[in-house]
Order: sequence, then structure tokens, then C-alpha cells
Amino acid sequence: MYVVELKRDGKRIYDGALALASQVWCMNHLFLDEPILFPYNCDPKIEIGQFQNAHQEINQQVVDQRHIQVVRRDTGGGSVYCDRHGINFCFLADEATPDLYGNFSKMYRPAIDALKSLGVKNIVDSGRNDLTVDGKKISGGAMAIVNHRIYGGFSLMLDIDYDSMVQSLTPNEKKLISKGIKSVKARVTDIRSHLAPEYQDLTPEEFMQIMTRKIVGVTSDKDIKYYTLTDDDWRQIDELAARKYKNWDWNYGAAPEYQFEHDVHLANVGTVEVYVTVGNGKIKALSINGDFFGKGNHQELIDTLVGVKIRREDLEGALKNVDLNYYVNGLQKDQLIDLILGDKVPVEQAK
Repeated sequence: MYVVELKRDGKRIYDGALALASQVWCMNHLFLDEPILFPYNCDPKIEIGQFQNAHQEINQQVVDQRHIQVVRRDTGGGSVYCDRHGINFCFLADEATPDLYGNFSKMYRPAIDALKSLGVKNIVDSGRNDLTVDGKKISGGAMAIVNHRIYGGFSLMLDIDYDSMVQSLTPNEKKLISKGIKSVKARVTDIRSHLAPEYQDLTPEEFMQIMTRKIVGVTSDKDIKYYTLTDDDWRQIDELAARKYKNWDWNYGAAPEYQFEHDVHLANVGTVEVYVTVGNGKIKALSINGDFFGKGNHQELIDTLVGVKIRREDLEGALKNVDLNYYVNGLQKDQLIDLILGDKVPVEQAK
């Protein structure tokens, strides 16, 4: 098994979009005589499934405030929050590999053996694609067949930022886990607290390296067969990341058409309601209703916003030269943008 690290010029990279782009590039361009393993960790990132609606999956305010990267992958499944303390092991193998595709027990077996050697007890693969310790989840896995290759992997939660995991979810999702952090703690657990004493102080990178050695079946780093990405490889990976995985049109715009409505009552304005239809990440249709006052024809305001990407900087640009007070007396531009995006209106502004 070959190992491809997320390193450039010998330095580790923590960019989650580049991690995904490098794997996809290797899937399409790198063909070696053995399977390929991609161990990596990254800065805070929410990775959404191919068919999910980013606006409905994440809490954009929290994502913006905490500088959490949002990346859409090319495979299905749900949203995953990860950061530097969540270690990911992805792999590429030939489609003809016996008894591998869909066999999560086989995929997890080396990791289970490795974790047991580090002192973790009561670890089992449970359900369809999870690993648990004492009944609590420590990992989730996925597999797909792309271009006659099995592309899969799993994450290992060495430590967990419960707060970010919960707060970066959408309000509806938070209702489903009604007790927030307490509920999450009841269902998932970190790996560190289950490690033997001599491994308790491992850094995420040290843990990743130990697990990599054990998964590929060697005892020393010098025995690992590395493929080092070349400058030309990185040039193509950078181009792919810029074109797709760092592109708002893919991460947010590549979603089915959907509708939503938001409303608020502001002391100096009245009730304002917006009804929005979004297609390809842009406002396709919009109505603004309420008991407010205004002089202008609302259709003029609507025409200004239709076709604009459903993100703050684009909405700010569209409204830059608009006298919003002419259409909705007392309404500030940032309040209308907050309303369209579903962001919280400051309490002191509400009645």
C-alpha cells in the first residue's frame, strides 16, 4: 500500500478543500500497483454530501464567525464536521479487490486492530458503517465506486469540539438533538480518553502517524512506501480546487431548487416577511410582505435582488446604491440581508 500525505515542500497542509481535491485528482490521474492511503487532518471544515443543500445543512452565522470551511464532496451521505483533532483515512483500491466494496468490517479491521494496540477496549464496527466504543460512535465511514476504483474512508475522532459540532448545524438539526451538547456527548465519544496512559498526550499528527504505520502494516516510517506529489501534481490539484472545491458555485450553488420564508417584527419598521425561491444558489423569485410603510414600487426592489447569489457579499453589492428606506420605511440594508439569509436580527432591533 502506498501512502500519499497532504504535504507540499515537506510541510503539512491543513486545507480541507485541497485534501479533497488531491484525492479526486489521484483517483483520476494516479495509478500505482497497490492501493493508496490518504491520511490527513484539516482546519475546521463542514463537508456536505453531493446531494445536500448547504444553506439548509449549516448555520452560516456560526460558520462565518468561526471561519469554518464548507466543502461539497462528490459522493452522497450527510454533513460531517471535522477539524485538526479528527483524523481521516481515505483510500483508493481497484474495483476488482475481492470482498471490499460495501464491506465496512473489512475496511475497519486494520484500524480496529491498531486502536486495540493503543489500549482502546470494547471497540466494534456497529450498524452499517460506524465504529463504536462502549456503544458510542468514534468513526463513520463511506465507500463509492468511481471510474472502476473503490474510493472510501473513515474518520477517527481523537478529540471532539462538541460546541462547534453542535453550533455549526442548522437550527432544525439542533432541534433534532434537543439537548444540544449533552445529547451529542451521549451518542459520540473521543478516542483519547480511551487510549492507554502512555498514549494520552499524543498530538493529532503523532496519532495519525502511528495509525498510518499500523494500517499499512509496518513498524517504522522508513518502511512506508510514499508517493510524493510533484510540483506539477500540485499545480493540477490547485486548479481543481479553485475550479470546484473552493468555488461557491459548487459548494453552495450545486443544490436543487428550494424555497424558504423568514419573518421578523422590528420596532421602528413593523413586520417584514420574505418568501424566497433559490435555484443554482441564486434568488430566482422573491416577495417582500408585511405591515410596514413605504413609497416605492416593491417590484423595483425585487428586480434588484432576483438573480443575485444567496450570500452576504453579493446581496450587499446589489443593495449598495439602493435607497431601501424608499421601499420599506426604517428598514436597514443589513436587516434585510439578515432576514433573507435567515440570520438573527439583533435583539435590540426587535420589538
